[in-house]
Amino acid sequence: MAIEILNDEYFMKMALQEAQLAFEKDEVPVGAVIVHDKKIIARAHNLTETLNDVTAHAEMQAFTAAADFIGGKYLHDCTLYVTLEPCFMCAGASAWTQISEIKYGAQDDKKGFQKISKTILHPKTKISGGLLEKDCSNIISSFFSKKRKQKS
Repeated sequence: MAIEILNDEYFMKMALQEAQLAFEKDEVPVGAVIVHDKKIIARAHNLTETLNDVTAHAEMQAFTAAADFIGGKYLHDCTLYVTLEPCFMCAGASAWTQISEIKYGAQDDKKGFQKISKTILHPKTKISGGLLEKDCSNIISSFFSKKRKQKS
């Protein structure tokens, strides 16, 4: 039996599984997991179409689930793994959660928060990108390629 190594790649693969669930629901395929003490305490994916709610991004859903799991609004000592760089809204929400770290896969050149302001995060939050970037980029590209083909 293979032993899973609980490292950054493992947790990003779990976020990619969430992105795949979004893809299958015809949602923009972004997935997120929140980890505390090497345990996933929240899993989420985009639900903006399903819920008819523009704020139902993967990160927002994960923040709510993690806060519920912890029993408080602050996500100290937690890491968010998300397949796409957070938008400005999600980065702002992360500041309110005081999450310790954000690790994302693909950069969002159009709506990523770093295009607007790198200082929106909580001052103690660490950020890093490019984790399984190719896999994270591919699922987004595949989704929008499929959408373009459906329109033509």
